[in-house]
Amino acid sequence: MNLKGKKILLGISGSIAAYKIPMLIRELIKEGAEVKVICTKDALNFVTAPTLSTLSGNPVCLDFIKNENGEWTNHVELALWADVMMIAPATANTLAKLANGLSGNLLIVTAMSARCPIILAPAMDHDMYMYAATQRNIEKLKSYGHHIINPEFGELASGLIGQGRLPEEKTLINCLQMVLTSPKKFDGKTVLVTAGPTQEAIDPVRYLSNHSTGKMGISLAKEFAFAGAKVIFIHGPINMQPNSVFGGLNIETIEAIDAEQMDKAVSRNFKNSDICVMAAAVADYKPNVIATKKIKKGTNMVKLELVSTNDILFNLGNTKKKTQTLVGFALETDHEEKNAISKLQKKNLDMIVLNSLNNKGAGFKYNTNQVTMICKNGEKLKTPLKNKSEIALDIINQIYKIRS
Repeated sequence: MNLKGKKILLGISGSIAAYKIPMLIRELIKEGAEVKVICTKDALNFVTAPTLSTLSGNPVCLDFIKNENGEWTNHVELALWADVMMIAPATANTLAKLANGLSGNLLIVTAMSARCPIILAPAMDHDMYMYAATQRNIEKLKSYGHHIINPEFGELASGLIGQGRLPEEKTLINCLQMVLTSPKKFDGKTVLVTAGPTQEAIDPVRYLSNHSTGKMGISLAKEFAFAGAKVIFIHGPINMQPNSVFGGLNIETIEAIDAEQMDKAVSRNFKNSDICVMAAAVADYKPNVIATKKIKKGTNMVKLELVSTNDILFNLGNTKKKTQTLVGFALETDHEEKNAISKLQKKNLDMIVLNSLNNKGAGFKYNTNQVTMICKNGEKLKTPLKNKSEIALDIINQIYKIRS
């Protein structure tokens, strides 16, 4: 899901973490969102109004009275304008005022007037965050229905190490997307998603693998999480830092280097999942014998003997329950649709997603993809070439349709 056309009211209170907010605004604007900013006066000790105004494209709202002529800032109008309100950073003082209805500044009265979802991102020193009154206020705000983004653990402005850091902008954006996704099509569902390649060792330094980057699986995991699901993301060796990609989302990550590890991780989690989407490019073959030492150049090695890996998808198809939905992927270069349908039938899938390497801009490495979704009932849906996040949304919508 993108944020195009979404109206985001961003509140900033007086924490040194406010220095991160200009980059957040920049990313939100790039995503196509409309942004208006409300600041407390203390926030301007850490970030300037001209910076916020320039990046958001709107004047910064600071006080009830705009000028000497008595023109006032209509906090009710601001609150009704927004699709979502986020206060980041939210200081202990701001949390306390909002929890107890102490309407002493424009930010608080606007939040109290809001009918949209409110997201709060606390940021403060560790001891302040853990203080009993702060924790009580956070629980009270949760009881009001507000969304709380837990602060991160790390080095703080005080020089101490602890929980209190404002998450990076990617985590904040993930939370905005999750809150704005409506309806929550997969609330209460557990979804297993696999992604990336596997690496099958030849010796301690070499392996067999493929060009999968895991981008399609990452997009699927995020879209399921935005739609309310608990996601178990099992991935091969991919260039991903889970906190930066999935921060703030209900996604558990498990790394599986080779096909055997992938098989064990998937088998362990499949029985408790409602939906399983096998987007990983698991190796079909592995070396029969793995050399214990590096094979030196010039070694008289006539051939590399390969044996089949376990067919994870086939085994899942044989054991899946009627309440479970199983989706596979097929990457083909010839007789594409025929091969995909054969795989769908042999492996007892509910749907297969066909990728073709003959489509320019689709498949491995690209940020775009073009797929054909083929369902067990014979229904086919072909997408145009578009961003993988959009393809992921098409796929989960089709899964929802299958399950409805």
